[in-house]
Amino acid sequence: MKKWLSLFFLIIILLVPNVQSIFSDLKDPYPPGQPTSGPGGSDYLHTGVKKSSYRWGPKQFWIFEPNSPKPESAPLIAFIHGYYAMFPFYYQTWINHIVKKGNIVVYPRYQMGFILGYWNYHKNAVNAIKDAINILNNGDHVKPEIDKFAVVGHSLGGGITVHIASVAEEKGLPLPKAIMPVDPFLAPYHEFDLNKIPNGIYMLVIVSQDDTVAGNESGNTIYYNTPQISITQKDYIIQVTDAYGSPDLEAGHHAPLCMPGYFSYTVDALDYYSTWKLFDALTDFAFYGINKEYCLGNTNKQRFMGYWSDGNPVKEMIVTDFP
Repeated sequence: MKKWLSLFFLIIILLVPNVQSIFSDLKDPYPPGQPTSGPGGSDYLHTGVKKSSYRWGPKQFWIFEPNSPKPESAPLIAFIHGYYAMFPFYYQTWINHIVKKGNIVVYPRYQMGFILGYWNYHKNAVNAIKDAINILNNGDHVKPEIDKFAVVGHSLGGGITVHIASVAEEKGLPLPKAIMPVDPFLAPYHEFDLNKIPNGIYMLVIVSQDDTVAGNESGNTIYYNTPQISITQKDYIIQVTDAYGSPDLEAGHHAPLCMPGYFSYTVDALDYYSTWKLFDALTDFAFYGINKEYCLGNTNKQRFMGYWSDGNPVKEMIVTDFP
């Protein structure tokens, strides 16, 4: 009987590619997990996240507030999603991370469907943030520290991020201290006056090596057409694919997606050591003057991506002032 079982498993391993892959993967180094401290780390100030939703359709937005313990006030982050990722679920783990680090997050929906109302996307996002600030300043909410305001956005949301920074003063929004467009896309149907972005802002432009959706054209445009922002206050960063171990770390357009539950595989070192770390550090430096070495200046700590389980370093990010 044992002989037949052995023969059966041998046939399965030889003939079924997926099974061979599973056995092979067991031998491969695995990527680093979340660090226990510092930018991108799990040293959270809060264990709870309070979620609430307001309005409907393209004017809908969500507010996420730190809880357990509940602070009196907190910095305000606007999180601007990519095209058609209208619900927070697509970035929920990253949102939870930002909130548990001690910030309020506002997530504007800004769109109804694929195309309908596209000319109002930017306006809807701006109005949602203004509306959220009014709500937070009334009732039983954590009060927003509007002198500590930052914006992060992915894909089309990266384009909207720089738009928000350029019209903040005109539209009655707080002036962002920091912005981080990730794999940004500047929609051709909207005009952008990047020169109106305040020169005191801190900015990271993140692009991905294997982004076949947005590429790097919009990222280059944002970086080169903001000469009013000193190169000491901004960096252009390229996320790099590393297939050394298993699962591999693919720096593609969808890398910033961070879904919970069954989809938790969407969260990896490209989050912990890249986008999460960089945005944590960028807001830390913009708000409190700390952790600059993790976000600006082409330092080892900024580029560092952790180690594979066998001790081999993950390929570092590329940081440049001249993309």
